[in-house]
Amino acid sequence: MENSWATPTNEGGNDFSPSPSKQPLYAGFWLRVVAALVDGIIMRIFMAIVFSPILRVLGYDFSFDPSILEAEEDMDIALTALIENLMFSSAINFLVGWLYYAYMESSAKQATFGKQALGIKVTDTSLERIDFSKATMRYFSKILSGITLGIGYLMVAFTDKSQGLHDIIAGTLVVKKESVTTESEYV
Repeated sequence: MENSWATPTNEGGNDFSPSPSKQPLYAGFWLRVVAALVDGIIMRIFMAIVFSPILRVLGYDFSFDPSILEAEEDMDIALTALIENLMFSSAINFLVGWLYYAYMESSAKQATFGKQALGIKVTDTSLERIDFSKATMRYFSKILSGITLGIGYLMVAFTDKSQGLHDIIAGTLVVKKESVTTESEYV
């Protein structure tokens, strides 16, 4: 007895078989550098417009008057205040940076504003959206990429999937957006 059920073919233009997944196009070193520069500019503008006025109201003055150093008795006080202000501002920058990168890279856009402008996004190794904890791991792993004299960042130029040390640690990829389509884009 012959099977009366035929497998659909592409003769009528309707192929019901799943399409082969696209091979992702990995975002290269220079594309990621430009995205990081754009994000750096955005962060500086945000900090200057939003946080600097708030911190000044709270009593943190980040300006330094060199004339204070002329009086020896005031030098210890001035240097201590300068160091405290620098440490506090560095902590605020780090906290704001962490929240910006982790939130944006785990959002539906999967990218910071710099990455969005260049058409790239962050995924896990299965090309799926990452969650906030994985984005946090990626952000804190960038410390290792930096303290290795930047070699962790340079790895992007030399690895098969254009992964930096922080990407390898966090299990992430940075890909060109048009090269992958995930279910979250249809929702």
